[in-house]
Amino acid sequence: MELAWYALLGLFFATYLVLGGYDYGVGLLLARRGPAPGNRATLTALGPFFLGNEVWLVAAVGILFGAFPRLEGELLSGFYPAVLAALAGVVLVTAGVQLRSRPASAAARARWDRVVVVGCVLAALGWGAVLAGLLQGVPLSADGHVVGVGHVATPFVAAAGLALLALVAVHGATFLTLRLPAAEAPALARLASGLVPAALVAVGAATVLGVLSDRVRAAVARPAVAVLLPLALVAALLAARAALGRGRAGVAFAATATALALPAPLIGAALWPRILVSTTDPAASLTVAEAAAGRPTLALLGWLALPLLPALLGFQAMCWWVFRGRIDGRAPVYW
Repeated sequence: MELAWYALLGLFFATYLVLGGYDYGVGLLLARRGPAPGNRATLTALGPFFLGNEVWLVAAVGILFGAFPRLEGELLSGFYPAVLAALAGVVLVTAGVQLRSRPASAAARARWDRVVVVGCVLAALGWGAVLAGLLQGVPLSADGHVVGVGHVATPFVAAAGLALLALVAVHGATFLTLRLPAAEAPALARLASGLVPAALVAVGAATVLGVLSDRVRAAVARPAVAVLLPLALVAALLAARAALGRGRAGVAFAATATALALPAPLIGAALWPRILVSTTDPAASLTVAEAAAGRPTLALLGWLALPLLPALLGFQAMCWWVFRGRIDGRAPVYW
């Protein structure tokens, strides 16, 4: 039962990274100066999906609190700089998007745009640091508590945060090729393609630092799974760039979505059966079974989750179907 909840937690967080990822990627593009698309059109393209995408984070946090209370406590205490940055970013993005339309002056809207950009940067860096921190292991005391927060300030964690930032930027630009008017699609495709090399460099840097890190090598229980992650990310980014060059925005978006969906489940699989690997005392490492709530609690939560998952999937599918076209009413080229 613990494995089922662990997989469900990974599914919800991976879905949040995919859906929230293009939110943050689009928000990052508000910092771009130049001709169309304007910021208003950019946010209009995002508008129907924005709040619904954040629901997946709420659901993932709910599973973490209910099904893995011990893991939740250690994450909040041992990763609080990264978690605080990520949650502050989520709040800033939500507030900035909602409030930028209220001021009458262009200067005020520009200030809110900068708030959105800062929030997107914090969210991407924060979640990337959390995932990387799990992969490299944490210092645990004999009683199983995380000691200090220095483990979130390593070169590998910083590189992984930048890699996730680059991935969401590509994902957001690719999303806009599906949503903004067809006349702007070629320019957006070139923008997204131009961001791919930066993402490849960021992924490569994080991979090299991970391979060189004694902590990462010691924490990973399944090296083959860990190696699969950067290889799959590179393959997805190259596929996205090739599809963008052929004008197949739907294929490119599927590729960038895959890139953002992979880190959470593959990191979880690479660490299994442990979830918090101790870098100080291997015997103190926290397994998934130890982090999980009791079986009666998990069974009760299962009855609550049974209607939740199809409802979330149904809402997301309906939202994408209703708003599947471009904002000018034309259908995009998917395949």
